[in-house]
Amino acid sequence: MKTLSLKLDDIVYEETEQLLEKIKMPRNRYINEALHYYNRIQKRKIISNLLASESKLVSEESMKVLHEFENLDEHGSKEI
Repeated sequence: MKTLSLKLDDIVYEETEQLLEKIKMPRNRYINEALHYYNRIQKRKIISNLLASESKLVSEESMKVLHEFENLDEHGSKEI
C-alpha cells in the first residue's frame, strides 16, 4: 500500500467528514473506494472516446466503398 498526501478543498473535506461520521467508515477506505469508482468511470470514458474515433474512421471508409459501388451502377454494370 502506498502513502499519499493530498490537499482537499475545504468544502469537499467537510462534506466527506460529515458522511464518514454517518456511515462509520474509515477515511482511507472511503477515499480508496471513491478513487476506484472514479478510475472506472474515466476508463469507460477513454474507451468510449476511442470507440467513437474508430467508428468514425470505419464510417468514412464505408462511405467511400458505397460511393464506389454507386459509381459502378451508374456506369452500366449489370444488376444481379
